[in-house]
Amino acid sequence: MNIQNLIAFKVKEGFLRLYQIEIPTVEFQATRKEFEGDITVVVFPLLKYKKGNPAEIGENLGKYLSENVPEIKKYNVVQGFLNLVIDDVFYINFFNSIFTNSTFGFEIPKENDKAIMVEYSSPNTNKPLHLGHVRNNLLGFSVAEIIKASGKKVYKTQIINDRGIHICKSMLAWKLFGNGETPQSTGLKGDKLVGNYYVKFDQEYKKQIAELISKGTSEEEAKTTTPILSEAQQMLRNWENGEEEVVALWKKMNQWVYDGFEVTYKNLGVDFDKLYYESDTYLLGKDVIAEGIEKGVFYKKEDGSVWCDLTDEGLDEKIVLRSDGTAVYMTQDIGTAIQRVKDLKDVGGMVYTVGNEQDYHFQVLFLILKKLGFDWAKNLFHLSYGMVDLPSGKMKSREGTVVDADDLMIEMTETAKIISEELGKLEGYLEVKKNELFKTIGLGALKYFILKVDPKKRILFDPKSSVDFQGNTGPFIQYTYARIQSIIRKVTFDYSLEIKELELHEKEKDLIKQLALFPETVQQAAANYSPAIIANYTYDLVKEFNSFYQNVSILGEENHEKKVFRIQISKKVADVIKQSFSLLGINVPERM
Repeated sequence: MNIQNLIAFKVKEGFLRLYQIEIPTVEFQATRKEFEGDITVVVFPLLKYKKGNPAEIGENLGKYLSENVPEIKKYNVVQGFLNLVIDDVFYINFFNSIFTNSTFGFEIPKENDKAIMVEYSSPNTNKPLHLGHVRNNLLGFSVAEIIKASGKKVYKTQIINDRGIHICKSMLAWKLFGNGETPQSTGLKGDKLVGNYYVKFDQEYKKQIAELISKGTSEEEAKTTTPILSEAQQMLRNWENGEEEVVALWKKMNQWVYDGFEVTYKNLGVDFDKLYYESDTYLLGKDVIAEGIEKGVFYKKEDGSVWCDLTDEGLDEKIVLRSDGTAVYMTQDIGTAIQRVKDLKDVGGMVYTVGNEQDYHFQVLFLILKKLGFDWAKNLFHLSYGMVDLPSGKMKSREGTVVDADDLMIEMTETAKIISEELGKLEGYLEVKKNELFKTIGLGALKYFILKVDPKKRILFDPKSSVDFQGNTGPFIQYTYARIQSIIRKVTFDYSLEIKELELHEKEKDLIKQLALFPETVQQAAANYSPAIIANYTYDLVKEFNSFYQNVSILGEENHEKKVFRIQISKKVADVIKQSFSLLGINVPERM
């Protein structure tokens, strides 16, 4: 329903007919509550093209529109504002066109369109996922779903950081102190078990530093010469040389972590189409550097190191190859991006979900890829996001003070249980159904709290305030959905009848207008890579429905056609809530 486009066209046509002047744009605003009307044309900007009394110009345009646009029932002019009343039949016809459309608001990808690859999660295999990963996963997954709904093919991916000194630290600590324990023998998830040894390494490392300092070594020297760090560095060299025993241990412990991650991803409700591993990609990019030198994109210094000069773009010089010929992270990222397009020929752009501390890195990466002449490089986006803080303070992995993702999900489910039981809404529920519901509410609260905020903003996450059945929260929206399902369950007659004519209540019209915004909201959220746009649209829709619910009778309405139409509107609102929440990765309960 885009009545606005039709009116804009007719205003331009009318201005040309009335004043022989072409105008480029028409400005609209919502009609103020104290005036009659559905849409308002702002006349003041038109005075740039035609001097005169704004009320008189508004009157002339209003007369022209009412004679030439059948959808306009009447009009009124208040100073420089032309308020237009749209015929109820227009809204009813629009509603009928969307009522049975189960994919309303979602576009289907076009045959030859390029795909977008969305990267998120990308964890290290030396520790479990934590609260920061939760925001990353929720953002990346949601943006992928929104881009898909906007009509593009999407590949969800992650690059797993499965090599490096941090991995060897966990491996060495397990070898020294693990006594052969496994996830099976301890009953611990594999990622938690490996994470414990990462913490154990740090504890032992600090102990050895203290011992060296007590023997007269300076703190700076002690930090680089502890036996345990030297052993970890040797282990990394052995891994890079393919030493059988080290590689076998690496494979075994990494598999423990992958199995643990799989459980967390499933509980969080996120998935991936393709996985990349840093152990496979860390040597990529070197061949591109050689080609880049020939093209003049890179230059070699006297010591043999290779650089890219970005000073003309307001940045600095960036190293892409060390003097000994080894790669840096930038080299790997250049090579990995190119490899992804080789692997999936239809990829025409990528979204990287990575914290804002990497803003500069991605600015440089995208610029280098453009300089190398890759056409798809213009379609790269860094989905940069702020940290998640807790009231208790900052998290540190190596000290074991992170908020574990699994523990957080359990806590959210428990919080939902406590609050739901306090409200006493679950009498007669079977225990298993209650537990499912607590999980749906708890995870819905967590996801909505994180996704309703603009990704760039830092979040202070308070589990208890997120599980609130009032205000801009996941549970409030879930409760409204469940309320509508309760209404529909009470219907004892066929409500599929198509209503052709009806005098609409103002609240019915407001709801239809809000529903009509859904398709453009999906497109806007995709264009801005922002789940917050979807979240806040859904909250506005729910507020509009609750106002409708409080002001009109639904099942108690005596006029059968009005009753049918109100049930239909309620059903469509529930459908759109469910669709919106699916884009955020949130489930909605049928009962609450």
